[in-house]
Amino acid sequence: MTDPGVDASSTPEPRFFPDLVPELLVDDVAASLTFWVGLCGFEVLYDRPNEGFAYLHSGTAHLMLEQVGAGRNWIPGALDRPLGRGVNFPVMLPAIAPLLARLAGADWPLFMPAETKWYDTGATQAGVAQFLVQDPDGYLVRFSSRLVAPNDPPR
Repeated sequence: MTDPGVDASSTPEPRFFPDLVPELLVDDVAASLTFWVGLCGFEVLYDRPNEGFAYLHSGTAHLMLEQVGAGRNWIPGALDRPLGRGVNFPVMLPAIAPLLARLAGADWPLFMPAETKWYDTGATQAGVAQFLVQDPDGYLVRFSSRLVAPNDPPR
């Protein structure tokens, strides 16, 4: 889906645009980019620096960052920290170990250390290696990678 206010010829062609993309209000988009791009490996698909806006993706995970006060913000209530209370943003990675190493190298604290967890999914179970971390504004992000059960066929 294209934004009617954006010239499609100037927007890089992504693999796809998902139908749900969270837009996170942030205090400082540069600090957020350091976390999301520099540490977590997301890429900027496009940005509008004069509006404090960036559209990021990592594989099929997409999100938008928008700096409070720099553009057009929709704020339904007080922005009390940590932001995004009551939600965590799951992001699937091929492996979590490289990201854990980058975060440790930057002395970035984890909200929950890495664990292996199996979840019931009806008649089967889905396994993940996962951990939780907060971005500079306190948004909770759950990075995980899929585990294969001993009896599962390879994917």
